[in-house]
Amino acid sequence: VQLQASGGGLVQAGGSLRLTCGAFGRTLGNYAVGWFRLAPGKERIFVAAISGRGVATYLTDSVKGRFTISRDNVKNTVYLEMNSLQPEDTGDYYCAADKIWDKFRPGTSSAFEYWGQGTLVTVSS
Repeated sequence: VQLQASGGGLVQAGGSLRLTCGAFGRTLGNYAVGWFRLAPGKERIFVAAISGRGVATYLTDSVKGRFTISRDNVKNTVYLEMNSLQPEDTGDYYCAADKIWDKFRPGTSSAFEYWGQGTLVTVSS
C-alpha cells in the first residue's frame, strides 16, 4: 500500500491543523495506522495510532486532550486532528501502516510495513 501524508503547514501557537494519511493500492481498513513526528535534532517519536476498524486508539501523553485520530475506511484515509498546537509539536509528521495492531503499542519499537512521506508542521510562538 502507498501512503501519502498531507495537511501540514505553518500555524501560530494555539492554532489547529488536520493531517491526512491517504492510502493507494490496498484497502487501508486491513491495517492499523500510526502517526509519528520527527523534529530537528531529535529522535522520531510516536504520536497516535488507530486500529484497522477504528475501535481502538493510542495517543502519546503530550497530545492527549489536544489531538484526535480517526479514520474513514470508505475513503481509505486516516486523520490526525491537532488542536491547541504548541511550538514543541513542530516537526515532520509521518504515517505508517501495519496489519499488526500491537506494533503500535506505546513503548514498543517496531518496524512497520509501510511508511508515507512526511508532512511538515511548524508552530510559531
